[in-house]
Amino acid sequence: METKKLKIGLAGNPNSGKSTVFNHLTGGHAHVGNWPGVTVEKKEGKFQYRDYEITVVDLPGTYALTAYSMDEKIARDFIIKEKPDGIVVIVDASNLERNLYLATQLLELGANVILNLNMMDIVRNKGMAIDTKKLSQIFRAAVVETVASKGEGIDELKEAIVNGLKKKRDSLRIDYGEDIEMEIDRLEKRVSISGYPSRWVAIKLLEGDREILEMAMREGEAIESQTVDSKKRLEEHQGYDLETALVEKRYAFLSGLIKESVSKKYDLIERLDISDRIDRILVNRYLGIPIFLGMMWLVFQSVFTVGGPLSDGIEAMMGWLGEFASHGIESLGGSKWLSSL
Repeated sequence: METKKLKIGLAGNPNSGKSTVFNHLTGGHAHVGNWPGVTVEKKEGKFQYRDYEITVVDLPGTYALTAYSMDEKIARDFIIKEKPDGIVVIVDASNLERNLYLATQLLELGANVILNLNMMDIVRNKGMAIDTKKLSQIFRAAVVETVASKGEGIDELKEAIVNGLKKKRDSLRIDYGEDIEMEIDRLEKRVSISGYPSRWVAIKLLEGDREILEMAMREGEAIESQTVDSKKRLEEHQGYDLETALVEKRYAFLSGLIKESVSKKYDLIERLDISDRIDRILVNRYLGIPIFLGMMWLVFQSVFTVGGPLSDGIEAMMGWLGEFASHGIESLGGSKWLSSL
């Protein structure tokens, strides 16, 4: 049987366990060199799975694809220029919102992404549960759980790499709001860079990405003044920096996603811990007496502030009922001693 070849990149935030996943996939065998033209280390290894030979490139750890740092530029250039078959994003599952930010940018770029939720043992120890099916539906990408430090889930990750990369998916589309979307659409129609998704290019121009702007201008696009005008309009409307507004929209998207897909269960020990923490405050040798006196004062105030008018109301109602009953007895010819009761 002919061996099929795939090439993937491993991306992720620093300290997400990316190097551990790389070592498990490649068996610790890697060719180490430098990325072209720079002194940043490049690690590349291979592994066999079924009838596939898969080359794995360990990309520098980054938090985003803004190309402000050399590591970010290397990761972005690899994805765009070398066009790997896919990118496995290693995510610290115990810190989803921060780690998934990179994944959203990769998906906006149109990369074929597999999400690897690593450090799932920490998630479970915290009593958290992640709905991976929901996460997969929203991102339209395969999601695999691993505990790379123990080698758990590595075979499932290999299976996902082989199966998940067979499908090409559309770019993720985040709704940035009506005003921003209008400017994205306007720029998208006026700019084109070969090999880059036009929507992603428009967003990068609004973010002030100098490299993308220079590339657009080399393509013969008179885009700089149009970008400046779009940014000016939006920043006047938003009232603050446009790049910050775009970042906030992405985090708002992630916040909603996490609310839908992550839940937390408190076990008996955690509930007892909460009770213990409250007890430590209430019976504290310094805070206990002031808290007790404060609570007594609140009870005293509630009795006289709320209880006083309530008591007066009840008394008035009973007086009215007594008079009503007395007149009723007299009108029926009852004795005065009975009505006086």
